[in-house]
Amino acid sequence: MRGKGFSPEQIVGILREAEGARSAREVIRRCGISEQTFYRWKRTYAGMEVSEIRKLKAIQEENLRLKKLVADQALKIQLLEEINSKKW
Repeated sequence: MRGKGFSPEQIVGILREAEGARSAREVIRRCGISEQTFYRWKRTYAGMEVSEIRKLKAIQEENLRLKKLVADQALKIQLLEEINSKKW
């Protein structure tokens, strides 16, 4: 299994090639990806340019980072409240 090895340029190229091909299965087989991956890409990136895909990925990474930050902060708050609630 190849994994996360496709660049935004390759994804756009594969999707555009599939639009002009007789069958999406031919493109899927030749590129070595699963049908699920192809249709997920199509649902997510259809009609986008390479720069837009890069921006989307950057936003997704930033969102993930912020979610982790919020989770860490919530955990710290919970611990501090637990410590403060004890009677000394």
